[in-house]
Amino acid sequence: MLALWRKIRRHGTVAEPAPPRPEGGRPPAAKALGGSIQVRHVDAGSCNGCEVEIASAFGPVYDVERYGVRLVASPRHADVLLVTGPVTRNMAEPLRRTYEALPGPKLVLALGDCARNCGLFAGAYGVTGPVSDVIPVDLELSGCPPRPEAIVEALRKLTGR
Repeated sequence: MLALWRKIRRHGTVAEPAPPRPEGGRPPAAKALGGSIQVRHVDAGSCNGCEVEIASAFGPVYDVERYGVRLVASPRHADVLLVTGPVTRNMAEPLRRTYEALPGPKLVLALGDCARNCGLFAGAYGVTGPVSDVIPVDLELSGCPPRPEAIVEALRKLTGR
């Protein structure tokens, strides 16, 4: 243990520098949120590929929390609704209710091709449509699934950090 402390004293804190700020403007409603956001995730009918990448974005490697982004369990505590997957018939009404439970100002991020345009599930019998057909969407992120770096960049656009 003493050897570890000596190594820490000798080298100091070692971490990679943060990537540059994302390009592009912030949505107007994001400016009212300040520098940090609380995110509520809703799976509207995805294959869970996007959820794996979201877990990576919030994990220790990409650590999106260092930019002021935090996952919360209740929509009443959230500023941003992060929606994955095409909206199925069974999830259309719960998604609307979750959106209505968010206090204002509120933002919606449609994550992945399925949330944007139904992706592989377009035309399926149980699919209502993309997220934008059910609730208003402020920011869309393409990819099947989007890489954790892209998720971090999209969330950084909302925080402005």
